[in-house]
Amino acid sequence: MDIAELETPALVLDRARLDRNLRRMRDHIARLGVRLRPHVKTAKSIDVVRRALDGQFGGITVSTLKEAEQFFRHGITDILYAVGVAPGKLDHVVRLRREGADVTLLLDSVDAARAVAARGAEAGIELPALIEIDSDGHRAGVQPGDPALLEIGRALSAGRGARLRGVMTHAGDSYRCSSVDAIRAMAEQERAAAVRCAEDLRRAGLPCEVVSVGSTPTATCAQDLSGVTEVRAGVYMFFDLVMAGLGVCSLDDIALSVLATVIGHQPEKGWILTDAGWMALSGDRGTGQQRVDQGYGVVCDVEGRPIEDLLVIGSNQEHGMIADRHGKRVDVGRFPIGTPLRILPNHACATAAQHARYHVVAEGTAIEAVWERFNGW
Repeated sequence: MDIAELETPALVLDRARLDRNLRRMRDHIARLGVRLRPHVKTAKSIDVVRRALDGQFGGITVSTLKEAEQFFRHGITDILYAVGVAPGKLDHVVRLRREGADVTLLLDSVDAARAVAARGAEAGIELPALIEIDSDGHRAGVQPGDPALLEIGRALSAGRGARLRGVMTHAGDSYRCSSVDAIRAMAEQERAAAVRCAEDLRRAGLPCEVVSVGSTPTATCAQDLSGVTEVRAGVYMFFDLVMAGLGVCSLDDIALSVLATVIGHQPEKGWILTDAGWMALSGDRGTGQQRVDQGYGVVCDVEGRPIEDLLVIGSNQEHGMIADRHGKRVDVGRFPIGTPLRILPNHACATAAQHARYHVVAEGTAIEAVWERFNGW
């Protein structure tokens, strides 16, 4: 079957680009001497994640306990739940650990540490955790030098219900960097903050086996990971226009696209209308310092080749409006009703989340497989 025969909108995944992206990151992180722990929140598909692991140590990063549950059912046991844990989710974590999933938690406060320790003691099991470090002021975490770091470490080590495994940070501010050099500097800032906190814990007699860092921009651009044990990243599998805008990848590296069909025109405006609105593309216009406005997505032909200066400039729930990037009048007659087009997404995570499956191609339009994915919490 050819993708042009699909009912649209549909999610298309270029396997050749995916495999190239996976191989490039694996090789880069291996050269730096640490382990890669892929983040699976973007893919949410065992078929993708198996390719991402491919001979690696087998650990993954998740953002939801549903992800932990799904991938554990497929035999992946080493799971880092990289979102600060809510006390109401600890029963779910206890169930997973009793079934054999080695789930590690994340937290950044004494209160959360005590809640984890209390629930573990009550259940008669040990709940391992990492302390989240704020390496860039982006979101959550304990800043280097904050006395709370040792207080949290001691709370996790005080009894039998919890265990301190180490530290973790996420350089989310890398998405706001304006150059590759700035991303490299952010990668070093991220590394230094995590390593400093690990050393502070060890000096205090507390364990710190794991020193975990990562984001796709910093993982891609890092040049030195001394003192780090693992790197987490996820968007690198597919890449997207935000990553291209940051200079982390090229358009030719973007493996994910949304197949749409031309359903109408507005000749006086130079618009082409498709059946892929924000319900198919997401309403995300991207984040960070994109050097070129990409609208809601870059328009490609059915083969996946970008059509010069065509963007999705607007989207409603089920309609996408395509026009020229510079406001020039488009000859809409070039795109008759029924024409299939592919849209490169701004944010791969948000776009993939709108769909239930990937239609897999290999640098062409012939569908070689359909890979199921899941959503929700």
